Amino acid sequence: MKQTILAKRYAKALFAIGKEDGKYEAYNEALQGVATLYVENPEVEDALTNPLYPLDIREKVMAGIVGSIDADKVLGNFLNLLVQKKRAEILPEIAEQFQIMVDDDNNISHGTVISAVKLSASLQAKVQDTLEKITGKKVELTASVDPSIIGGMIAKVGDLVMDGSIRTQLAGLKGSIKGRE
Repeated sequence: MKQTILAKRYAKALFAIGKEDGKYEAYNEALQGVATLYVENPEVEDALTNPLYPLDIREKVMAGIVGSIDADKVLGNFLNLLVQKKRAEILPEIAEQFQIMVDDDNNISHGTVISAVKLSASLQAKVQDTLEKITGKKVELTASVDPSIIGGMIAKVGDLVMDGSIRTQLAGLKGSIKGRE
C-alpha cells in the first residue's frame, strides 16, 4: 500500500537538512542505492521490516547497510530512525519523493514521448528542445513505441500532455461526425 504523504514528509525533512548542509546530492545518491538494495533483495526488506525479528537485530542490519555505503552521520541516523519507527517499508517511496525534490531543485522535469515508430536521435532531441522551451525546465525524455497510435506522437511532461497522434485525431473526427447525426 502506498503511503505517499508519509514518504513525502520524511523526504522533505531529509531534503531540508541536506539542503542546509549542502549534501542533498550525496544523500540522494545513497538513498537511491539503499532503496534499490531494498527493492531488489527481498531478504533485506524482510530483515528490516519483519516484526518477528527484534528491533536491535533490525537496527544492526540497517547499521550494516549504512556502514557499507559509507553514509554520513545524519543519513545514518535517518535510516536508523526509519527502522525504529517501523517505517522501513516506505523506504523506496521516500527515495522516490526525495528524487522528485532534488530534480525540482535542479529545475529538471521528466517526460515521455510515445510514437508509432522509433524516433531518430535528432527528432528526439528536437522534441526535447521544444518541451524544454514550453516548460522552461530541463527535460529528461524517455521514448517508447506504441504502434496503436497509428502515427504522430504523444508527449507528456508533468501535467502537460501534447497529443498529436492520428488515433486521437480519428477519434475526434468520429465524434464530430456522430455529433452531426
